[in-house]
Amino acid sequence: MNESGTVWEWARAPAGSSFNLSSVETNGTSSNASVLTKLQATKSKEMYSLRILLYSLIFLLSVFGNLLIIVVLVVNKRMRTVTNSFLLSLAVSDLMMAVFCMPFTLIPNLLEDFIFGAAMCKTVTYFMGISVSISTFSLVAIAIERYSAICNPLKSRAWQTRSHAYKVIAVTWVLSLGIMVPYPIFSTLVPFPKSNNITAHMCRPDWRISQMEQIWYVLLLFFLFFIPGVVMIIAYGLISRELYRGIQFELEQKNDCRVMKNGMNDTVSHGHDDSDGCYIQVSKKPPAMELSAISSSPSSKHNMPRSNTSEAKLLAKKRVIRMLIIIVAMFFICWMPLYTANTWKAFDQLSAKRALSGAPISFIQLLSYTSACVNPIIYCFMNVRFRKALLATFACCTLPFLNCWRREGDEEVTGVTAASMSKFSYTTVSTVGPC
Repeated sequence: MNESGTVWEWARAPAGSSFNLSSVETNGTSSNASVLTKLQATKSKEMYSLRILLYSLIFLLSVFGNLLIIVVLVVNKRMRTVTNSFLLSLAVSDLMMAVFCMPFTLIPNLLEDFIFGAAMCKTVTYFMGISVSISTFSLVAIAIERYSAICNPLKSRAWQTRSHAYKVIAVTWVLSLGIMVPYPIFSTLVPFPKSNNITAHMCRPDWRISQMEQIWYVLLLFFLFFIPGVVMIIAYGLISRELYRGIQFELEQKNDCRVMKNGMNDTVSHGHDDSDGCYIQVSKKPPAMELSAISSSPSSKHNMPRSNTSEAKLLAKKRVIRMLIIIVAMFFICWMPLYTANTWKAFDQLSAKRALSGAPISFIQLLSYTSACVNPIIYCFMNVRFRKALLATFACCTLPFLNCWRREGDEEVTGVTAASMSKFSYTTVSTVGPC
């Protein structure tokens, strides 16, 4: 969770200031104090430059990547599947996070002053909370939808529709708008004196009672980090187990094919495709190749298309498992340090400030922002179908006289039936890397 007030409050007391004062008192000489001051100033400038560079890079990647996703999913009606509806909501929330979080965190940290006014303080903190909440809930919704579509495909087809996805998205947004109401209510500008006798301001929630602050951060820790993380681990863990079982079954079938080369193997394999529920569906053309091979080719040539298809399924399933591990790992890597820091600060403010003031909390904050640029890469740009849709979209924009979207072929984008689309998209969108 992005706690802007916490960061700006810590930023008012840079770590270097206390270090310089203690050094002067210990050494008692002006020369040592001067050397330490120069070293500290040089280090501070380097850290400022590094922070500006990293924040700018993450900001540009987040804005550019999420805008591309929004454009592709909005322009192309064929891409409006159940999964992509949640990905569109995730892209919008990540874009909000980039726009409302990064500039209004970096600038006050560098200036040690919130210069945007009281009204903007309430607005920014509210949108910060909303964006993070929607992003987290969207990740949980995607995990649950994938689990249902992949591991219970027959049951999920009855309710996994776009209208159902729109209802879930609407509930997600309304719930986030309601949960984050305390931010605009309690956020305010708090004045404090700077070292040059200038009064600056920090934008932070004024809870008035320390117990309220502790309860708030504990609730955020559980409902926006711990519970979503556990749900994602369970959902993706069960999916990985099913995919692993499919891999084992496919390997057994591959070994059997070396011994048995008759029609029975084909029957067993096709029956597995229907019952496993975890296959990455491939193009409709390979089965046609098998039929033609049966009618006009020797038995040795007949086995080659099935072998290639089997290898493709194995590789696709292994990529899915790796990608699911990456998704869960990135969620915890991005958000655990910030939630830990916020909870620590709520219960022991002094020790948290001493340990995390200045650059440490700024980089922890930046780590949480990287989720806004990592999500587009994991969930969309590593998907072959999305990349083709992206190229087709911009090709049609640059060459409007070419009917390039149709030329891409309906089969690649929407070449599966409505009943099988959910199963196909949930196992491919955001999980399958380059083929």
